[in-house]
Amino acid sequence: MKIDWAALGSVFGVSLVATVALVGLFTLGIIGLSKQERAAAQGGSAALARTGAYACFALCLAAVAYGIYLIVA
Repeated sequence: MKIDWAALGSVFGVSLVATVALVGLFTLGIIGLSKQERAAAQGGSAALARTGAYACFALCLAAVAYGIYLIVA
Protein backbone atom coordinates (compact mmCIF):
# COMPACT_ATOMS: atom_id res chain seq x y z
CA MET A 1 0.00 0.00 0.00
CA LYS A 2 1.34 3.40 -1.02
CA ILE A 3 0.23 6.62 0.66
CA ASP A 4 0.06 9.77 -1.46
CA TRP A 5 1.46 12.18 1.13
CA ALA A 6 0.96 15.23 -1.09
CA ALA A 7 -2.75 14.51 -1.47
CA LEU A 8 -3.09 13.80 2.25
CA GLY A 9 -1.38 17.07 3.09
CA SER A 10 -3.60 18.93 0.64
CA VAL A 11 -6.76 17.49 2.19
CA PHE A 12 -5.47 18.36 5.66
CA GLY A 13 -4.67 21.94 4.63
CA VAL A 14 -8.02 22.55 2.96
CA SER A 15 -9.86 21.03 5.93
CA LEU A 16 -7.94 23.21 8.36
CA VAL A 17 -8.60 26.40 6.39
CA ALA A 18 -12.29 25.58 5.95
CA THR A 19 -12.70 24.81 9.65
CA VAL A 20 -11.01 28.03 10.76
CA ALA A 21 -13.05 30.05 8.24
CA LEU A 22 -16.37 28.54 9.37
CA VAL A 23 -15.61 29.02 13.05
CA GLY A 24 -14.49 32.60 12.40
CA LEU A 25 -17.61 33.35 10.37
CA PHE A 26 -19.87 31.90 13.06
CA THR A 27 -18.01 33.91 15.69
CA LEU A 28 -18.58 37.09 13.70
CA GLY A 29 -22.29 36.25 13.63
CA ILE A 30 -22.38 35.82 17.40
CA ILE A 31 -20.51 39.10 17.87
CA GLY A 32 -22.96 40.84 15.55
CA LEU A 33 -25.91 39.60 17.59
CA SER A 34 -24.29 40.75 20.83
CA LYS A 35 -23.65 44.20 19.30
CA GLN A 36 -27.30 44.27 18.24
CA GLU A 37 -28.43 43.60 21.81
CA ARG A 38 -26.09 46.26 23.17
CA ALA A 39 -27.32 48.85 20.66
CA ALA A 40 -30.95 48.02 21.42
CA ALA A 41 -30.28 48.41 25.15
CA GLN A 42 -28.78 51.87 24.54
CA GLY A 43 -31.75 52.91 22.42
CA GLY A 44 -29.96 52.90 19.06
CA SER A 45 -30.68 51.17 15.80
CA ALA A 46 -29.15 47.75 15.38
CA ALA A 47 -30.25 46.86 11.87
CA LEU A 48 -26.72 46.76 10.43
CA ALA A 49 -25.39 44.48 13.18
CA ARG A 50 -28.37 42.13 12.84
CA THR A 51 -28.09 42.04 9.05
CA GLY A 52 -24.37 41.29 9.23
CA ALA A 53 -24.93 38.55 11.79
CA TYR A 54 -27.63 36.93 9.68
CA ALA A 55 -25.38 37.16 6.62
CA CYS A 56 -22.60 35.37 8.52
CA PHE A 57 -24.98 32.63 9.61
CA ALA A 58 -26.31 32.27 6.06
CA LEU A 59 -22.76 31.89 4.71
CA CYS A 60 -22.06 29.23 7.34
CA LEU A 61 -25.20 27.38 6.35
CA ALA A 62 -24.28 27.63 2.65
CA ALA A 63 -20.78 26.28 3.30
CA VAL A 64 -22.13 23.34 5.30
CA ALA A 65 -24.76 22.60 2.65
CA TYR A 66 -22.09 22.72 -0.07
CA GLY A 67 -19.92 20.31 1.93
CA ILE A 68 -22.82 17.89 2.31
CA TYR A 69 -23.53 18.22 -1.42
CA LEU A 70 -19.90 17.32 -2.20
CA ILE A 71 -20.06 14.26 0.04
CA VAL A 72 -23.40 12.99 -1.29
CA ALA A 73 -22.75 13.67 -4.97
